[in-house]
Amino acid sequence: MAYRSITKRWMVNSLGVILFVLVVVTLTAALMVHNYYYTSVERELKLRADYGDNLLQDIASTGKSNLNAEIRNMVETFEDKDKMEMMAVDHNGSILITSSGFSYFSAYDMPDYAAAKSDAAGRGTEVYKLESTHEKVMAMTVLSPVLSGDISAVRYVISLEMVDRTILTLVLVLCGVMVVILALILVTSAYFIRSIVVPVQEVGTVARAFATGDMSARILKRSDDEIGELCDIINYMADEIQTSEKMKNEFISSVSHELRTPLTAIKGWGETLLTMGPEDRQMMAKGMHVILNETERLSNMVEELLDFSRIQNGRFTLVKTKMDILAELGDAVLMYTERARRDDISIVYNEPENVSYVFGDKNRLKQVFINIIDNALKYSDRGDTVTVDVSEVDGFVQIKVSDTGIGIAEKDLPRVTEKFYKANTARRGSGIGLAVAHEIVQLHDGTLTVDSELDVGTTVTIRIPVMQKDERPTEITTGE
Repeated sequence: MAYRSITKRWMVNSLGVILFVLVVVTLTAALMVHNYYYTSVERELKLRADYGDNLLQDIASTGKSNLNAEIRNMVETFEDKDKMEMMAVDHNGSILITSSGFSYFSAYDMPDYAAAKSDAAGRGTEVYKLESTHEKVMAMTVLSPVLSGDISAVRYVISLEMVDRTILTLVLVLCGVMVVILALILVTSAYFIRSIVVPVQEVGTVARAFATGDMSARILKRSDDEIGELCDIINYMADEIQTSEKMKNEFISSVSHELRTPLTAIKGWGETLLTMGPEDRQMMAKGMHVILNETERLSNMVEELLDFSRIQNGRFTLVKTKMDILAELGDAVLMYTERARRDDISIVYNEPENVSYVFGDKNRLKQVFINIIDNALKYSDRGDTVTVDVSEVDGFVQIKVSDTGIGIAEKDLPRVTEKFYKANTARRGSGIGLAVAHEIVQLHDGTLTVDSELDVGTTVTIRIPVMQKDERPTEITTGE
């Protein structure tokens, strides 16, 4: 259907216009050729008539009495008789003598003679067909006041048969050229249409495969033009969708595992506490502590998922006010100090005396700090060190969280802030915390960059612009 539609559109819009132009050009060229040849014949007749008229006037000026004899002699000795015929006409419109010696009937039709008699200049030119032979001719009659006696006019007649054959030959050549041009256009256009239709059909086939869930289908690139670029784009889109689908599946698997672990612990300790007597207070306290920790972990995970959903749906809200960023960062570091001690990981917090205020949402920025520090501890082992540095550089409050942990592979580094992406599936976590943190920092007109080397460590750098004097508390929702 697509092929017929494109071909039909091309036939109507392009070939129709080309054919119309070719026909108009051919007809115009044929008309120009016809006018050129007929004008040339008429010009030749006029030159011969002018020459004869001047010659007669010269003869008349000599005073020769027998002018008729001179005219007859001119007609009989007409030097261009192989090209045209010269005739002498009497006052009754009858032909007296011709250069060819052919005798005409008295009723011979001469429309040019009639035109000359009605013309003020005494000349008439007509194109017509002879009654006897139906030969097409051009005739010119010249009435001259110097003519006397029986002769009143001189006619010049030239056949147009050869001229018409020449014109017909040229027109046929023009038509042949038009047909050749049209054939070339048809061949090249058919190839051109095929070069478009075949890739488009392949695009449709691959798109239908995508619709059924087969993301492995690809389009064969046949050219380096716009169609080839479209094929590359669709293939790239398929690669990205396939990668995104894989990441999503891994994300679902990871989140399911992350949810199952605390739920298992809570369920296990809950069953244990049910069977435990009231006298075993130490074991009961330990169980409640585990349940509370795992519940907090579940709550944080659910909150991350909710934030991620809000970001995806454009409903993530920030309430920006003047804030002390050091206070929120200090709270985040303090929250993880005990955990770092238990895991035998050192936390070094290089807190400056003061930095400028920033304009932001303190709860959201604190969430960013918690997420970054949590990741630093998560991807560090016993004996490693996490360092938090704060400085003010070029109008930005700059926070660097560095660790000496396992690091990130170079191939994973550009994608660590993407949704669903998790560089190391062996470590716990949903893999969306860094994506949420990156989005929050961007909503504060800041930047979040990650530098890492595998088995050496990772440094996350957060830059938040300092508060300007004209900034006022405001609420911002993504997507608005």
